[in-house]
Amino acid sequence: MTTDLSAPPRRSTTTAGRGNSPRPPFGVSAVSLLAVLIALFSLVPLGYVAYMTVATGWDTAVGLILRPRVGELLLNTLLLMAATIPLCLLLGVAGAWLVERTKLRGHRIWAVLLAAPLAVPAFVNSYAWVSAVPSLGGLGSGILISTLSYFPLVYIPAAATLSRLDPAIEQSAAALGLGAWRSFFRVVLPQLRIALTGGALLVGLHLLAEYGAFAMIRFDTFTTAIMTQYQSTFNGAAGNMLASVLVFFCLLLLVAEVRSRGTARYARIGSGVQARALRLPLHAYQVPAQLFLVALTALAFGLPLYYVMRWILVGGADIWTASEFLPALFTTFTYGLAGAAATTVVAFPMAYLAVRHPGWFSKSLELSNYVTSSMPGIVVALAFVTVSIRMVPGMYQTAGLLVAAYVLLFLPRALVNLRAGLAQAPKELDEAAQALGKPPLLAFIRVTLRLSAPAAAGGAALVFLAIANELTATLLLSPNGTKTLATEFWSKSSEIDYAGAAPYALLMILLSAPMTYLLFQQSKKVAGQ
Repeated sequence: MTTDLSAPPRRSTTTAGRGNSPRPPFGVSAVSLLAVLIALFSLVPLGYVAYMTVATGWDTAVGLILRPRVGELLLNTLLLMAATIPLCLLLGVAGAWLVERTKLRGHRIWAVLLAAPLAVPAFVNSYAWVSAVPSLGGLGSGILISTLSYFPLVYIPAAATLSRLDPAIEQSAAALGLGAWRSFFRVVLPQLRIALTGGALLVGLHLLAEYGAFAMIRFDTFTTAIMTQYQSTFNGAAGNMLASVLVFFCLLLLVAEVRSRGTARYARIGSGVQARALRLPLHAYQVPAQLFLVALTALAFGLPLYYVMRWILVGGADIWTASEFLPALFTTFTYGLAGAAATTVVAFPMAYLAVRHPGWFSKSLELSNYVTSSMPGIVVALAFVTVSIRMVPGMYQTAGLLVAAYVLLFLPRALVNLRAGLAQAPKELDEAAQALGKPPLLAFIRVTLRLSAPAAAGGAALVFLAIANELTATLLLSPNGTKTLATEFWSKSSEIDYAGAAPYALLMILLSAPMTYLLFQQSKKVAGQ
């Protein structure tokens, strides 16, 4: 068989349009329309807060916002975020670097243990620390508990990125005379930008929306104050004014994340196989590194597990009532699966636009979802209650409405993971598949969708974890008689029945542990391991 080398190359009829630009797998306009509809739906809670603010009146709203109490809550929230986010970044990056880039003994075991604290809900962590130190309370306690609860949100994506990072860039830096530390700060750390900004954003959103962990240690934030307003005084105007301030903070956080993310690409394109990174010897730092990781995992995972088991032993066999905990376990598992699947599907159009068609339009759509997710679950729930009763009465207190609330609350968890997965699925591979004759949709499914599937699974696992531990929205929106592990735990712990709450805490940890491990494994698949 011979080939006429003088003949011009044939151009694939599947590459659309003009020049060498391939056709998108489906119309960008169709994806944009879906993303716009999702964004409009996600703005329902924000619209509710805005409507209630206008209905309150300008003079009343200003008076409620400028109260001394708001200044106190503002200071607490700012100090909490200013301390917790850097600590989570420091612990997450340090743990990831030790596990993935050094000759740490037992690094495979440590890789799993550092992700394990994510299986412990923040309010269970707080419950354990209060059991250990009953006088615990205030800002320092809030920083301690939130840091130990949320640093895995930075560690997992940072470890995945480090394990995939092409060592050639570090070798080039070494050839230019940069030492190990200078190379890390000037070459490696910038490559972690997407992982770190995404992780910091998730930590910040958790801090803005967390209720149970801070309420248990009597540390007041905007979220705990809003809950108090709605539960004790039923003062909707005051609560909505606090929610409006909270939304403003979320906007500032999102703008900072978008600006720091940048537009650089992090996918590797080129011939050859990427080399495996060389692990740096720790020498005299081996023992300090081991002690650091032992202390971190003991405080973040060992202590909560110890006190949960201690209360179970105190309660004895009487606290294990199958007629109570089995229905709660089944309901939690069912809602977790349904919500995780729905959230991942809904997040895909947003993530696709953000990575493949970046610009003000896609960033604006992302912003709308992050704003909603930063709002406390009780505000989102009350918005859904009001809208459903007035517009769709048949939806009130249905499973569908609760799942919709879960989607809006936890969409960024799936979106951040999908965005990172799509960013490392080069569009050039899609173009190559189309140039070889594959239809655009088939090329997208067999290349891009396949490469981003691990990130999608990781995002779904994160959403499942959040739903299994969600409290306030579930209390307000679930059908009558619905009991989940989180609501039953909170009911008993609020009554100071710590022994009765312990089985639910243990079941939440056991239910979350496989999802945490799945998240860890999927992050490795994203990294090509």
